[in-house]
Amino acid sequence: MTKITPVILCGGSGTRLWPRSRAIKPKPFLPLVGDYTLFEESLRRASDRSLFDAPFIVTGGKHLEHVESQLGFAPDAQVIVEPAARNTAAAIALAALRLAPDQVMLVCPSDHYIGRVDAFVEAARAAAELAEGGWLVAFGIAATAPETGFGYIRRGEAIAGGGFKVDRFVEKPDLQRAVAFLAEGAYSWNGGIFAFRAGDFLKELGEHRPDILDAVRGAVQGGTQDGHRFHPHAAAFAQVPSESIDYAVMEKTTRAAMVPADMAWSDIGNWDALHDARPKDELGNCVVGRAELVDCREVLVESDGPRVSVIGLEGVIVVVDGDEVLVTSTAGVQKVGKLGGAVNQ
Repeated sequence: MTKITPVILCGGSGTRLWPRSRAIKPKPFLPLVGDYTLFEESLRRASDRSLFDAPFIVTGGKHLEHVESQLGFAPDAQVIVEPAARNTAAAIALAALRLAPDQVMLVCPSDHYIGRVDAFVEAARAAAELAEGGWLVAFGIAATAPETGFGYIRRGEAIAGGGFKVDRFVEKPDLQRAVAFLAEGAYSWNGGIFAFRAGDFLKELGEHRPDILDAVRGAVQGGTQDGHRFHPHAAAFAQVPSESIDYAVMEKTTRAAMVPADMAWSDIGNWDALHDARPKDELGNCVVGRAELVDCREVLVESDGPRVSVIGLEGVIVVVDGDEVLVTSTAGVQKVGKLGGAVNQ
């Protein structure tokens, strides 16, 4: 098996973890679980150069400084600087057009948490083997709860090598359908991690969304190299339609496959998910910074300065960051991104 090229996607505004995460420095670049940032952990998981080639990182100009200051686990990385945000199909195409057609790409978001790195590497090996057989492979994350905020993958018939054909991709379901998916046992979460050969991805993109491929190819052909940075042509890239890889390719191709991945994964998509990913005491409480909890259960307190005291509460999150304070129930975390402060900072 040839080496795998990680393609790390860095973007987003970080509004759902406000006020800790801000547009100027969103969650990939923060040490939210453990000592390293989520971006650093993404590079660290793929740092074995006997298996992984130097990564390609696709990011926007506003995040470039953060990316380049956190390349300790991948000083050999190549950085593609998007002139504008055009969703994941275009971002992946930028990297694919910079690689040899037979090179296996492992596309990973930069802002996810994976607790079992050994399981991630095992799934990456299995996905790469399927990709060398012409499959476009999604990681099927082991579903542990009826989550309504994730897309799902229903597995089909088995493929040699430990994978499965994809029966179908399913958009975010309501709670009743999510419960049914979990009970059936054939569904996994779609975590947005994919493996395929660069040429196979470009072929499928050209078949199903030639407008995206043509526009990205023009931006690459007119781009410029600056050391380890590559800058696509800005005016050409501005013409690229914005579409996710799921809609543009994975839901349309007849070569979609999946590998099961039970790797203690979380998208850290809100404060409740971050609470779940962090170590807690016997009552489910988690404290970061100066705080005192009395008669509390399932409470998260994070403060970068003032001492926070909480008494007699359950299922509450308190975050102090500079002069901003957030207090929410766990049921309210999905609405954090709608706050004026989150949107405007």
